[in-house]
Amino acid sequence: MTAPREPSSAACAARAAAGVALALACLLAPCMAFARGEPASHAEVSASALPQQAQEVLARVRAGGPFAYSRDGIVFGNRERELPAQKRGYYHEYTVQTPGAHDRGARRVICGGPKRNPDACWYTSDHYASFRRIRE
Repeated sequence: MTAPREPSSAACAARAAAGVALALACLLAPCMAFARGEPASHAEVSASALPQQAQEVLARVRAGGPFAYSRDGIVFGNRERELPAQKRGYYHEYTVQTPGAHDRGARRVICGGPKRNPDACWYTSDHYASFRRIRE
């Protein structure tokens, strides 16, 4: 019977490199999905559960305005890639007034599709850090 051979240093290095590559792939998988533009999963919120100001914005979107801010209706670029990937110009943003705020505040409604009859809308209360799809 022969004694088992010690693995060569090259074999040990190859195993170590494979282990490191596997660990990196596991750690970076969420980042890689983000880089591909895949949206995060979104909680939903009923339109009736939104703040009154957001409900008013939704009604104005459907009516085609008027809007409180000159930037309402501008193209939302989805740079955060939190919403489903679409061509530029698909999403538009609308300001939700924040009582006591001296500027536009952080709250927005983002709608995708035709301006007066959007396919879907999302609400963010934290300036695009998170979104909830609005159920109507």
